[in-house]
Amino acid sequence: MFDTARPLRPQRSHGLAAVRFEAARLKGLRQQGSAKALLPHVRDVPEVVFLNTSGGLTSGDTLCYRLDLEGGTRAVATTQAAERAYRAEGEAAQVAVTHALGAGAWLDWLPQETILFDRSNLARETTIRLAPDAGCLMLEAVILGRLAMGEVVNNLHFSDIRRIERAGKVVFFEPLLLNSDIIAKGPRSALLGRARAFATLVLCASGAEDAVGAVRAALTEPGVEAAASGFDGKCVVRLLAEDGWPLRKQILKLMHVLRRGAPPPRVWQT
Repeated sequence: MFDTARPLRPQRSHGLAAVRFEAARLKGLRQQGSAKALLPHVRDVPEVVFLNTSGGLTSGDTLCYRLDLEGGTRAVATTQAAERAYRAEGEAAQVAVTHALGAGAWLDWLPQETILFDRSNLARETTIRLAPDAGCLMLEAVILGRLAMGEVVNNLHFSDIRRIERAGKVVFFEPLLLNSDIIAKGPRSALLGRARAFATLVLCASGAEDAVGAVRAALTEPGVEAAASGFDGKCVVRLLAEDGWPLRKQILKLMHVLRRGAPPPRVWQT
């Protein structure tokens, strides 16, 4: 007999995936709970595809992705699909992404979009730690519901902190808070305007500001508002769109420029 007097406890999802490379060779792999790391065979530059097998995030879920690149290692890391934050009735889902790059290492961190559903509650923190001469390309893209499915997001709480450190010093820091009060300001809100999809790309390396001209020339996707700036070893690009599809197409154009013609990760090509 079931004890009907005892309240049911919702099942929570917890996952950790950690990968370590040295000179393009896999030196460590840890997978726990709902988090996995796939390692497709790719020539020259290793590729890591992180995966959340729970299918999405809700109250109390935790997810952690880690990638360590030893000196001189170059790698590309992404996610197998768009991450989804679903309706949450209690505490926030927690996501922590931490990548560490040794001397001369390079990382393209190119996760697919995060989709926030109505009444979602997500707190995420992404940190990339660079050695003095390491570099990275970092992408974060967010979509407020799926336009094609008629989804409307009126109520949510999304805290997102993005940080790049070089030799222990913060060189890029972007905290974002998106909640119901901001959404309630309507379609002419100073934060998003009419957009329901937005993204930030950051190229962080010596001379990265020199990429601004080529980036601006590639900002050609209809339906996407965009701006690029370069300063102090960084090129920062910000994008706004009314839907996720034009945003994705613009991101792919920028990947081509910022990655010097290298093809996007395989999961971005499907």
